[in-house]
Order: sequence, then structure tokens, then C-alpha cells
Amino acid sequence: MALIYYLTQIQFDHGAIGLLKQECERTGITRPLVVTDPGVKAAGVLQKALDALAGLPLAVFDQTPANPTEAAVRAATAVYKAQGCDGLIAVGGGSAIDCAKGIAIAATHEGPLTHYATIEGGSPRITERAAPLIAVPTTSGTGSEVARGAIIIVDDHRKLGFHSWNLLPKAAICDPELTLGLPPLLTAATGMDAIAHCMETFMSAAFNPPADGIALDGLTRGWAHIERATRNGTDLDARLNMMSASMQGAMAFQKGLGAVHSLSHSLGGVNPRLHHGTLNAMFLPAVVRFNAEAQSVQKDKRLERMAHAMGLTSASNIPEALRDMNARLGLPTGLAAMGVTESQFDDVIKGALADHCHKTNPRVATPDEYRAMLVASL
Repeated sequence: MALIYYLTQIQFDHGAIGLLKQECERTGITRPLVVTDPGVKAAGVLQKALDALAGLPLAVFDQTPANPTEAAVRAATAVYKAQGCDGLIAVGGGSAIDCAKGIAIAATHEGPLTHYATIEGGSPRITERAAPLIAVPTTSGTGSEVARGAIIIVDDHRKLGFHSWNLLPKAAICDPELTLGLPPLLTAATGMDAIAHCMETFMSAAFNPPADGIALDGLTRGWAHIERATRNGTDLDARLNMMSASMQGAMAFQKGLGAVHSLSHSLGGVNPRLHHGTLNAMFLPAVVRFNAEAQSVQKDKRLERMAHAMGLTSASNIPEALRDMNARLGLPTGLAAMGVTESQFDDVIKGALADHCHKTNPRVATPDEYRAMLVASL
């Protein structure tokens, strides 16, 4: 049976940040903990959110790491409890939003975070007691503002997924103007993350026609606008379309992701300094080639339909078009350029096989097939 579920209230417009206090009132948050990171604070974007919350008592946690960790969740949860907070506002990229989802669990549930991880059977343990969350994305990549999941590096160094509809933000404030200061390389890396979400969930064999339509439209928008947004960060139309592609990718990926993400989650756990979106961009060409042999991909003409959305004449051109796009965006030429070596492959493969995205790829990869994809991505 297919479960199709779209519930987040989304305020999407230039200047939408001005609606943040109104959304707090609607969702019953009277004393929020604002979760962000040092970069968002330094860029002045946090201040825009705080200005919109004028008069509301609040606390701030601004130490979210580039890849959220269980340690950061613990530190922020201590602030949440000490300040008597009753809800969360995440201002930032996927890291801040995912960190806030971890806090939503830890502040209201007992035991270590791993107890609630998806691969540990923890999803049903995340109850409606989870703290309410409003998400304010400042990048166009993860789409975590409309997603039920979070990715957090736990104390034993595994990069684990946490999934529950109780983690779905009560509201998303999508204001493209908040992304205007995003540097070119981060615009490119987060943009390729959004494109990866749209492509990979579209290739998934699960039955979810609404997700397919949303993903294809998101891919069309993302592919057409990522270069414009990267080259001219003040292009408001490009920024709006990239934010929409990001949101749409995450609305769609309730359908499931696949080998791109099982590999990037695992490698991101092995080396947390590696950017998730950049890793996805590196893995996409090899995974598209691997998935081309999948029965469901062939039956439903998945690659042909993606090629059409990307303005390509043939499905066989997709892997090379992805490599060319990465090059034009100034992203690394492959994993080796990011410092990844073959000596890490055994650990990466072990993690990928255990990842929650492994079994939703249209072709379930063997260890040797994962190794071949890693080699092809070097």
C-alpha cells in the first residue's frame, strides 16, 4: 500500500520571513529556541529572523556544526530545558533544521538518540510529544523544511536517519531573499543536492504519482536555474526557482531515495567534513548508469522523462550532462579531489548497505556494485 502524505503549511514568497511571529502564534509556540549556526549568524540572516520575532521571549543556540551531531543536539537540548522553551525555530540549511529535529526528540523523549533511529526500529518511538518546529531555510538544497526526516551523526560516528511524521515542521517559511548572500560554491553544492533529491526519488520504484510529478517539475526548475543562481547570487528569479526545487525534492522524497544517498550518508559519516550536496553531485552519474538497468526504470521510461525535464535529447546523455554541470559550477572533478581514497571504501560500503536508503534504490546494490560506483566516482 502507498502512503501519500503532504501536510506542512508553507509560506513561500519574497519577504515571507515577516510572517514568522504569526506562524508562532498559529502553532502555539510562545517561547521558542532558535537553532542556527555561526555562518547564518555572521551573514546577518539570523538577525532578520530575530527582528521578525520582536517582543517574543526566546533563546538562541547558534553552534550547529556543518553536519549535525548528537553532541550538538544534547547541548541545545540543555538550553531548551533551562530556558523553559516550548517550541523550536530552525534558521539555516539542512544542518540547522535537522539539528532542531533532533532536539525535538531529545527534549521530549527519554534515552539516547540512537533509540529513535530509523534503522534501529526507532520511528514508532517518536511520538506526538516531539517539540513543535518551524523551519526557515537559508539554503536551497535539503528541503528539510517540508520533510519528516533528519540526518544526524550519533556518538558512535554513524550518520543515521530519523523519520517520523511527528518531526514534520508545523510551518515552513520559504523566503528566497534569505539565500541572496549564499556564496557561489555553496549555492552550487546545495543546488545539486536539490537536483539529486528530485532525480533519485523519481527513479525509486515506489508508487507515488504525486511525488513523481513534483519531482519532475522540481528537476526542471533546478536544472534550468542552478547556473544562473550560482553565477549571479542576486538573481531573485533564479533564487526563487532553486528554493522551489529544493522544497519539491523533499516533498517528493517521502517516496524514497537510493544509492546516491546511501553512499553519501555513509561517506559523510566516515568523514564529516565532506559536504553532503557535493557528495551527491559526485555520485549521481555513476548511480544513474547503474539504475539504467533497473526493470522499473526501463518500464516507466524514468530516464527518458528526466532527460526531457533537463532539455536533453537522449537518456544516455544524463551521466555526462551531470559531470559537465558539476564542472561548469566549479564543483570538484570527483571524490579524489575531495580527499577520498580507496582505503576508505570498505567502511563506506559497510555503511551504505546498512543505510535506510539502500533498499529503496530501484536496483538493490551488492557490495561489489557499490565498490564499482565508488571507483567510477573517484
